Amino acid sequence: MLKKSNLQFTNATQLNDPFDCHPALFDYSEPEVYITENGIEWPPTDFLSEKGVCDMTNLRNSTWICSLSKVYNSLLMWSYYNNHKGICIGINMDIFRDNLPKMVFSSLYQVLELEVNYDEIIKKPNYFNDHKGFWGYQVSTKAKEWSHEQEVRLALLNPSPGLIPASVPRKPKKDEIVDSKVVRYYPVINKKCFESVYLGVRITEEDKKNIIDVARKQNPDIKIYQMKTDPEHFKLDLELCK
Repeated sequence: MLKKSNLQFTNATQLNDPFDCHPALFDYSEPEVYITENGIEWPPTDFLSEKGVCDMTNLRNSTWICSLSKVYNSLLMWSYYNNHKGICIGINMDIFRDNLPKMVFSSLYQVLELEVNYDEIIKKPNYFNDHKGFWGYQVSTKAKEWSHEQEVRLALLNPSPGLIPASVPRKPKKDEIVDSKVVRYYPVINKKCFESVYLGVRITEEDKKNIIDVARKQNPDIKIYQMKTDPEHFKLDLELCK
């Protein structure tokens, strides 16, 4: 990410939470149907309900997401994402938004920016009432258990490998047909977007040196912090690296 000045977008079906962007977020049980003179429902309710599920499944399959967070010092996220041995990268979203057209290369491929809403599935939106904003709702709704992440999402719909750099996580076997949903997209962004780096408590000295070298080559003004444990509280502190 730092070295290549890019962001990673992953298909919604490949995210670690199996409920992410799931079609079950919506209610498909009340479509608008008409009764013919012969007393027959048209279109059939079952057909419309199945079509609704199919439509939102296809939309999920066509969506790629880059997950960001408003927080850099979450003890939980540092623990389960990289065991405190990795880094957290701070992005200047104002610069990112100003350079968005360059990132996507074409006005046909727009990036949707959404704050995630954390909720229980109690009253589902009726899929047949209003389609406006349904993609945004599908992309931005997660279970309350994830609320500590304070996630902000960037989403691409139907990205093209011909316009945005793309690759698969592993080398395909000979004659293997690669599922398009495992492809990850890496649009290039302005180097100045990277405004800070937070080094994990357990990062090795070798990794620390290499990351600092790469970060300062990308942006000489980047701020680099070393995360530390607070001796008096269960929280993380930080110290600016000179």
